[in-house]
Amino acid sequence: MTQISDQDLFSAAALGWSAFFDDQLGAEEAGLDRMRIATVHRARLTAVSSAGPVRLTLPPQLSTGDFAVGDWVLAEPGTALVVRRLDRKTLLQRHTEGARFPQLIAANVDTLFIVTSCNDDLNPARLERYLAFANEAGATPVIVLTKADQVADPEPYREQVIGLQRGLAAVALNAKSPDAADMLAPWCAEGQTVALVGSSGVGKSSLLNTLAAKAPDEAQLTGSIRESDAKGRHTTTARSLHPIVGGGCVIDTPGMRTLHISDTAFGLDQLFAEIIELAPQCRFRDCTHAHEPGCAVQAAVAKGALDPERLVRWRKLLEENRANTPVQTGPRGNKTTKTPGKRW
Repeated sequence: MTQISDQDLFSAAALGWSAFFDDQLGAEEAGLDRMRIATVHRARLTAVSSAGPVRLTLPPQLSTGDFAVGDWVLAEPGTALVVRRLDRKTLLQRHTEGARFPQLIAANVDTLFIVTSCNDDLNPARLERYLAFANEAGATPVIVLTKADQVADPEPYREQVIGLQRGLAAVALNAKSPDAADMLAPWCAEGQTVALVGSSGVGKSSLLNTLAAKAPDEAQLTGSIRESDAKGRHTTTARSLHPIVGGGCVIDTPGMRTLHISDTAFGLDQLFAEIIELAPQCRFRDCTHAHEPGCAVQAAVAKGALDPERLVRWRKLLEENRANTPVQTGPRGNKTTKTPGKRW
């Protein structure tokens, strides 16, 4: 195995620095350290830079809530005092019920590995939520089917997911095998950042340990799915960034029990492109694709060209998105933001 030095592992290029961030620098900032956020805690931030891991210091006007794992920041040499956060290329954020602001999941992610397993945990409706989530953020989604070694043939599981979105890649593997890193190498080249999302117990931590070539004493704890109900146990409790040996970075995230759809119109249109493209052919411009005459979408269902379950799931997510997406009301210059469904 080729030895990789720490200098190579933590180089700015390997950590994901690109021309996108270079273009944001002013001449007076050339001497500042470029650091990438590795963990975000309530009272502290850690980052990685060309010098390795470091604990950051925040000025009084900033809080840890302003940052996401994967953010790039400029900091003063020696003191690690954050000067400013650079603009994000992409941002994964989750809307949680009752919260005023979305929860920041990860920033500057190129590819989102949506991890599920070859068993009863595989749920197309849940995967569609993750796909809309990735689409809206501008990250490329890839379905990773783990535990492929525990079934006679993983292909039926792969066939269940590849039709969920046009051009969707799906890879079946054993997350603990070194071969897994080779199979996912096309998305893990130097400078690329991947994030892992999925339910608890599907193998995210095992996959992280494989991609980052973690030594046994540094490995993330792993759990398993209970045989009784195919549900997982939480092992990852916080988001964290890890350099991948050979190039790139991987961001691990805790298992998500719920993923609410909100402010995700673009992501849903991309996910259900076959429905969106049929809609202009309907007789009525405001067709709901439920019962109207001359509906091109219902005609496609009748001909077997469109899965009726896809239509049901599209309608459900569309209604959820409309109900949860804030809208601005009031006169120009004095608009207020209102969340549908709340009393004002």
